[in-house]
Amino acid sequence: MKIMAMSDLESDYIWDHYSPEQLKGIDLIISCGDLHPHYLSFVETFSKAPLLYVHGNHDERYEKVPPEGCFCIEDKIYVHNGIRILGLGGSMRYRQGEHQYTEKEMARRIRRLSLKIKRFGGFDILVTHAPMYGFHDGKDLCHKGFECFCELIEKYDPKYFIHGHMHMNYSRKAPRVSMYGKTVVINAYRTYTFDYDKLAEKHSSK
Repeated sequence: MKIMAMSDLESDYIWDHYSPEQLKGIDLIISCGDLHPHYLSFVETFSKAPLLYVHGNHDERYEKVPPEGCFCIEDKIYVHNGIRILGLGGSMRYRQGEHQYTEKEMARRIRRLSLKIKRFGGFDILVTHAPMYGFHDGKDLCHKGFECFCELIEKYDPKYFIHGHMHMNYSRKAPRVSMYGKTVVINAYRTYTFDYDKLAEKHSSK
C-alpha cells in the first residue's frame, strides 16, 4: 500500500503544477498538520485515496474552514485496509491558542484512549503533528517533543510513527526517516511517499 504523508509546507509541485501522474497509485494520504485547508481539499478532490489529518499548532482556521472531504482522526483509530491509524495532533504549549498541550495534557489524552486502543488490539501507525521528546525534535519549547509519545511507541511497537512540525530546512542534519526501536519514524515535511510494507521491511532488516 502506497502512502503519501505531508505536513507544514504546501508543495508547489502539486498545488501549482498538478498533473494526474502525481497522485497516481497513492492508496492513502496523511496530513500531519499546518497545511492550508484548501490545499488538503484540493489534494483530496484529485485523489482517489482517502485523506486523513490531524491539527498542527497553526490550524485554528480549520474550525471555520474545514478541509472538505477529508477525515479528522484526532483521538481516533481509523482503519484502512486493515491498517490501524491513531491520530494525536497538536504541539507543546508555548503560547495561548488551540491545538497546543502541556506534557500532562497530552498524556491525559493518551490515557483516555487506552480502552479504545485495547479494543483495536493496538495500532499500526501513529500520526501526530509534534515529534517525540529527544528524537527528531527541537530544543525550543515550541518544537520540543512529547515524552508520552515515546512511552506510547515503546508500549505498542507500531510499524510507523509519522509526524510533522520539524521543517527539514531547520537543519541540514534533520532526519527524514530513522528507527526508534522497532518503529520507523518519518518526518512528513512537505511530502513523503512510501510503501507501507517495503519501507518497514527495509528498515527492520538493518
